[in-house]
Amino acid sequence: MTSAPVRTKQHSHLPRWRHPVRLIRGNARAYIWLNIAAYGLTAVGFVLGIVFPGLQAARVDALEDDGTAGLVQDLVLTPPLFALVILAVNIGKVGLGFIILPSLVVPFAGLGLFAYFAVETGITLAPTSPIAWVQLIPHSLTLVIELQAYILLLLGAWLLGRCWLLPRTVGAPNRRRGYLRGLRSTGALAVPALALLIVGAIWEAYSLRYFIHPLAEWLL
Repeated sequence: MTSAPVRTKQHSHLPRWRHPVRLIRGNARAYIWLNIAAYGLTAVGFVLGIVFPGLQAARVDALEDDGTAGLVQDLVLTPPLFALVILAVNIGKVGLGFIILPSLVVPFAGLGLFAYFAVETGITLAPTSPIAWVQLIPHSLTLVIELQAYILLLLGAWLLGRCWLLPRTVGAPNRRRGYLRGLRSTGALAVPALALLIVGAIWEAYSLRYFIHPLAEWLL
């Protein structure tokens, strides 16, 4: 009869750094499926970009038209500034714009928007030249790191939607309390996601600056 209160008390005093771990373990099935979906959809886009080069060319043209390609060329020689820009884009455009903010308004909306982003990313990364294959070697690690950060945010969006629509499944008396509980879970998962995005931005900026040319000289 006393075991349940003891467990509740222990959970309430968990160190903050363990909250994301507990959320992942407690929702392991959803976390696994989100991994499969994120990496799988990116792979689908990658294959589409190789099989249909016109799709990849259209993405390159779009990046040139909106100034992204030019910005990368201007910043690649300054890795610290480049890393800051990458981090800002990944947090603002993808993390907030595609995942978190839509999910705050419409339950699970971020999951659908990110699915589109993942396919589009795969198409963009599809190599169509020897140098593009070389660039993919260091960028593969960037992709793994950044997708893992987004998956944590996707898990937060999923928990928010579940807590919001089905509050009693998480012990909340109503949807308002469920929504607030989902927000807390999303915030806890956003901390390690931010750490991963920082690591990914630094790796991407410095690998593009210092690794591509030596790899190309060695492999091509």
